[in-house]
Amino acid sequence: MPTIERISEVVFRETINRAVQDVVKTMLNQNAVFHSESEAAHTSSSPIEIEGQQVVGTVGFIGDINGLIYLYLGSEFAALSASHLLGMTREELDEAGDEVVNDAIGELTNMTVGAFKNQLCDRGFACKLTIPSILRGSNFSIEPISSAIRRIYRFDIGNHRLVADLLMKIED
Repeated sequence: MPTIERISEVVFRETINRAVQDVVKTMLNQNAVFHSESEAAHTSSSPIEIEGQQVVGTVGFIGDINGLIYLYLGSEFAALSASHLLGMTREELDEAGDEVVNDAIGELTNMTVGAFKNQLCDRGFACKLTIPSILRGSNFSIEPISSAIRRIYRFDIGNHRLVADLLMKIED
């Protein structure tokens, strides 16, 4: 069985980069420009550089490789993305409420992590996706378990930032 240690950093970067770019181009009709990558320390308090309110989608993958991807969007960018995805005006979206934005960002996250997972499967790491979930708030951070590999990838989409926080469990 393949192990996570056999996947190079370049493969992780190329895989998440391609997944984000493909989904953003297809679903939002915009370009996602890779900005930077970092390895976050497990004790890092706030590696996400998005100010104010955030909408965070997360989807896990389980199988030969196990992990989670969190997609962080500022609340304004999340609303703009949901508006575009659903073909709604901002007024219609505001009237419909946060649940509609949550559903749209959950689906955007599901598509992105699905594209990431499919590329891993093509490399011999079979896995399945979990159900998307949404977090909302500001000034919070995710603290992974000590046995996880964590990489943070930042993308610029127009005047907005999208951050992909990748956490993977190292095999026992």
